[in-house]
Amino acid sequence: QVQLVESGGGLVQAGGSLRLSCAASGRTFSTYAMGWFRQAPGKEREFVAAMSWSGGNTYYKYSVKGRFTISRDNAKNTVYLQMNSLKPEDTAVYYCAAGSRGPVALPRLYDYWGQGTQVTVSS
Repeated sequence: QVQLVESGGGLVQAGGSLRLSCAASGRTFSTYAMGWFRQAPGKEREFVAAMSWSGGNTYYKYSVKGRFTISRDNAKNTVYLQMNSLKPEDTAVYYCAAGSRGPVALPRLYDYWGQGTQVTVSS
């Protein structure tokens, strides 16, 4: 199996930045597409960003496009989410996920999930 552990969350003022990291176990990490999702109180888990296993294709939720950047370092078995110009509406628990079906936006299509890291953006 693949194990994922997120880190880098915290409290930041609006307009600030955070960089989330997701460390993955296993030697097959490079064969998986990676995604970032978030879940705010009272909301369903929603897609934020995804990247193909090769790293050649990236996809973003419209509201974060231009502010967030997903990247991966297969040699380090790590995926990142750089978040700039943060807004209060970005407040949520952020989860990374790995899937063998490609960079898809639906949570149910991912095979492995981390435990999540809290991101809080103050106004």
